[in-house]
Amino acid sequence: MTVREFHEQLTALYPRSLSEPWDNDGIMVSPDPDAPVKRVLIALDATTDVIAHAAAHGFDCVLTHHPMLFRGVRSAVPENVGGRRILRAALSGVSVISLHTRLDAGEGGVNDCLMRALGFEAREGFGVSEAPDGHFLGRIAETSPMTGAQFACLVKEKLGCPAVRVTGDTSKFIRRIAFCGGDGKDFVPEALAAGCDAYLTGDAGYNMAEDAAEDGLLTVEAGHYHTEAPVLPRLGMLAETLAGAETAVFDSCAYQIL
Repeated sequence: MTVREFHEQLTALYPRSLSEPWDNDGIMVSPDPDAPVKRVLIALDATTDVIAHAAAHGFDCVLTHHPMLFRGVRSAVPENVGGRRILRAALSGVSVISLHTRLDAGEGGVNDCLMRALGFEAREGFGVSEAPDGHFLGRIAETSPMTGAQFACLVKEKLGCPAVRVTGDTSKFIRRIAFCGGDGKDFVPEALAAGCDAYLTGDAGYNMAEDAAEDGLLTVEAGHYHTEAPVLPRLGMLAETLAGAETAVFDSCAYQIL
């Protein structure tokens, strides 16, 4: 299977209609879209280190969640981050494919993987997309009553977080939980409107979380990385089954809590 065909297969599962209008994903860089895909490196981000690792270890393709090219690159020179990554990939013969918000919204994507890592299954969706069809990006689950503190500890343990940030009354029992990996602050009002007792996301924003707590919504922020990393095995499985490729996961977090 070629790079182009691999992307087409991924798009059949996660169509562009699921992408937010402002998003940019797909084939980010490919020296030869008709080259075969034999070894795929999986990562959240196509950083220079990830691309260098792919080149050094014989991977012909990198598959990521976050777009390698997102904010716009005005020139492909080593002096800027975007240009450096483009040059490193192209000169090393490495193609980069990214699936972003369509992977958040799609079945079996980021938010489904996040929930399953914690032992939950989606009951319904929330967080309306800006796309014309108005699909949902987030998920809602219901659980046997547990305190907010118990839920926060579950998140920390299952996601391997060094810490979680909790805003609200942790002694209150929760039953209805909203989930949105990554930056989910825009959906805080929708979690409230959906009658949720708690909201797990990567980043909710200080003021949004504080205001939500006053209205009775407990927010648990586990960080962008830890709420999206559960999708990495899913991407590896897709590369193996769709392209018959050998895969490996470059699973590292750039930030640390000291």
